[in-house]
Amino acid sequence: MKAPHRLKKAAHGFPPAPVPLAAAARGAVALALPLLLGVWSGAVVPAVIAGIGALWGVSQDGADPYRLRVRRLGGMGLAAAAGLLAGELALRSGHPAAVPRCLVALALPAGSVSLRGPLGSVCGMHLLLGATIGSGIPVPGPWWHAPLALLAGVGLVVALSAAPWLWRRYGIERAAVLAVYRAASRALAAAGSPAAEDARRHLTAALDHAHQVMGRHLARPGRPRPEPAALRDAFHTAVRLGEVASALVWEGRPLPRSATEVPLLLAARLLPPPGRRIGGLRPELPGPVGDPPAPGDDRTGHDGHPSAPVGDLTGSVDVEAGPRGGPGSPGLRALAALVAEAGRARPDELPVRLPAAPRHGRAAQLRYTVLLAACVLLAQLCAQALHGPRGYWLPMTVAFVYKPDFGPVARRALHRCAGTVAGVAAIGAVTLLTTDTYALIGAVAAFGALMAVGVRHHYALATTGLTAIVFVLVDLLGDHRALYGTRILDTALAAAIVLVAHLALWPRSAAERATALTEAALAAADRYRRLAPEVTPAQRHALRRGAYHLLAEARRAVAHALSEPGRPGRRVPDRPDLPDLVEAVAAAERLCDAVSARTLRAAPGPGARPAPRCAGACPVGG
Repeated sequence: MKAPHRLKKAAHGFPPAPVPLAAAARGAVALALPLLLGVWSGAVVPAVIAGIGALWGVSQDGADPYRLRVRRLGGMGLAAAAGLLAGELALRSGHPAAVPRCLVALALPAGSVSLRGPLGSVCGMHLLLGATIGSGIPVPGPWWHAPLALLAGVGLVVALSAAPWLWRRYGIERAAVLAVYRAASRALAAAGSPAAEDARRHLTAALDHAHQVMGRHLARPGRPRPEPAALRDAFHTAVRLGEVASALVWEGRPLPRSATEVPLLLAARLLPPPGRRIGGLRPELPGPVGDPPAPGDDRTGHDGHPSAPVGDLTGSVDVEAGPRGGPGSPGLRALAALVAEAGRARPDELPVRLPAAPRHGRAAQLRYTVLLAACVLLAQLCAQALHGPRGYWLPMTVAFVYKPDFGPVARRALHRCAGTVAGVAAIGAVTLLTTDTYALIGAVAAFGALMAVGVRHHYALATTGLTAIVFVLVDLLGDHRALYGTRILDTALAAAIVLVAHLALWPRSAAERATALTEAALAAADRYRRLAPEVTPAQRHALRRGAYHLLAEARRAVAHALSEPGRPGRRVPDRPDLPDLVEAVAAAERLCDAVSARTLRAAPGPGARPAPRCAGACPVGG
């Protein structure tokens, strides 16, 4: 039996991320519905504030499990409402210094929590965003109307985002685990080629994502219900498959298609399509895993796939024939053992959670907090000098841009400016064609869908949608000034304020973070090397997953640091250069591959690389 088409189609190459159509639809509905209700009922101002809440909610509507989505959106909504209330009260006080004081007072807690984790970062940013809007846009009516309207908009996004839970409760977990099997198939297909290490890194990323998604189910004591139990078994098999794939990649020899399709067939067996009874689908593997059939061989079908006699899942992997007809491959023997034992996991064999990356130190948190407050204060003073009232755009842009935990600050600032220009041009073109209210609401729906796609694909694209939507919302509030050029200049000024402050006063922030993560990753790789031969399989899998996870985090941090503008030739004593960190991480990854192969008793065969040793900047011995 061939691998199912739906799996095999995604196994070759690295397909681009699909367009999130469901998220785009949610973004369109969440932003257009409050405005339509406000126009029909005459309550336009509360509707616009609800639209702002929906706008920020769409920016945080991810593809993670529903429980985490609700938690993040709920925390974001409460923080934004608190900031909005504080900014509104400062604006209503009428004191000229009340608004700057309010923004600085809220920038301090916002900065202090932003480097403590993803949830704290989101809540801190939206606390400050709420304050900028509350202090920059006068809202008539009682003081409590605007925060409630904002929470209503966020609540609409929560309802739309969590609604699929009712009919596809474990769909996210299933998709995450299935992605591991597809990545494993691609890694096996790339074995023996220059793309092998990149394919193995894609497998690590897929395993990390699945591990985070499955964490709640792995930590539950007792016997879960049938579907979560099947997902746990499939994930445990995927963890073992990752170890086998690393060993086969390290062996460095091309594998026949009959071997590379094994992960897809395991997925078809352990993760049948929704609605089909788990365990009822037991596809068979292609014939023996040996040499690829020669052209014209009667074992080759018309499509080039092996069509040898079909065996069942437990007996199809032939370990007597190696990938090149030589002695049996230990990696293939491990693959055969994995196939034979697939779906027989025990709860105590599952590593419950991944190790946490080291957090930013107190000095880094304090420096970021002070710099954020200073940038917000300077932006607000510039806004008051240039625009007077409604100068919220400058501090709002600072709150969006100065997020070093979201990626390189310089790149984020550049994308913010580019997205603002594109958004201004897009909404300008729309208003040239029509100024009808319903047409503008339709444009908001379209830009909301665009923003939802941009949140997952590119920050500049998300900024394009957000900028256009904000212009329409402000227009519905009665501010019909043509501020297109002004907002572009405001964005550029705010980005310049952030870049000057960050690069002048904290130029090595990304490099320091990369160094700390690399040191933690190298220590985890060393633990895996030392302890893997001695510990139980469960402990070995936990050590291995922790090492690869931290190495992936370190690689991302180093790439982040390399993207930041630097001063050529500047070297800090007793600190490794970023290229040294790149080499250290790569060497440690190869070491972990070699340890996986050694643990599976993979003796180096013809053409296999010797186990690498980390030298230079890498303290992990081999």
